[in-house]
Amino acid sequence: MRTTITLDDQIARDLKNAAHRSGKPFKQVVNETLRAGLTAERSAGKARSCRVKPASLGGVLPGVDLDKALRLADALEDQETARERTRRNDRLR
Repeated sequence: MRTTITLDDQIARDLKNAAHRSGKPFKQVVNETLRAGLTAERSAGKARSCRVKPASLGGVLPGVDLDKALRLADALEDQETARERTRRNDRLR
């Protein structure tokens, strides 16, 4: 079947390069590439759904202050962010 399609410039270059490397005609490379893409799409199929059952992990232990734990987690995250920025700045110098 003859048809006209518009290809992105980069895709056209990639296909032409593939045809040149393989020694195959451009038309054959285009057909093989389309066939491979369509086959991969079909074989991927639908993702299976799954159901997660919630499980109780118990409550907060007596004496544990969740607000304090969250403040600690925020402080640790801030320290790590500052360390990453320092490392990034040192690399740029």
